[in-house]
Amino acid sequence: MDEYVEDEHEFSYEWNQENGPAKWGKLRPEWKMCGKGEMQSPIDLMNKRVRLVTHLKKLTRHYKPCNATLKNRGHDMMLKFGEEGSGSITVNGTEYKLLQLHWHSPSEHTMNGRRFALELHMVHENINGSLAVVTVLYKIGRPDSFLGLLENKLSAITDQNEAEKYVDVIDPRDIKIGSRKFYRYIGSLTTPPCTQNVIWTVVKKVNTHRYFLLFFT
Repeated sequence: MDEYVEDEHEFSYEWNQENGPAKWGKLRPEWKMCGKGEMQSPIDLMNKRVRLVTHLKKLTRHYKPCNATLKNRGHDMMLKFGEEGSGSITVNGTEYKLLQLHWHSPSEHTMNGRRFALELHMVHENINGSLAVVTVLYKIGRPDSFLGLLENKLSAITDQNEAEKYVDVIDPRDIKIGSRKFYRYIGSLTTPPCTQNVIWTVVKKVNTHRYFLLFFT
C-alpha cells in the first residue's frame, strides 16, 4: 500500500502555498500522480463518474472489535487499528481489510457544490495492495453515538500535532451506515501520494453529529 503521508509539514491544503494542492505532484517523485492522475478525488458526487447503487449487496461488512490508537496528523484525525485486525469488507467479491479510520472537517466530497460539516473515511486494503474507502458524511444535528465515544480523547489531542492516544477496544460495527444506498466511483487518495484506482463508496444518507467535533480541524 502507498501509505498516507502523516507529516502535515510536507504539504498544505492552502492553494496559495508553495506546497499546496497545485504543487503536490512536484514535491516528491513518488507524488507525481497528484499532478498527473486522471481519477483524482475528492469530487462532487453529482459528477458523471459517480453511479448511485441502491442496495448494499455489493458491500458486505465483516468487522470485529480491535485495539485502536488515535493520532492527530495535523491535516486529519486518524484511528488506527492494532495488528490483530478489525475485520474487512467485501466489494464486488473481493475482501478488503480495514486498516484505519480518519476524519476531515469540513468534508472533502461535495454534493451539488455543498460541503458538509464532517467526513469519515474508512480505509481498506486487499491482498494485492489495492484500496477501498467507505465514506460517511455528517451535518450538524443530533449526536452520533460512535463519535460520542471518542469525543473526550479527540479533544485531548486536538491542539497537539502528531500526538497519539490509546483508546482501548473499538468496534467498527458501531459506525452507523444508516442507508442501503450509496455512491460508487473509482478515484484516488485525497492526499499525497494520490494513489489511483481507489474504490470509493460514499453512503448516500448524511448522518448527524453535534458541533463539538468540528473543533479538531
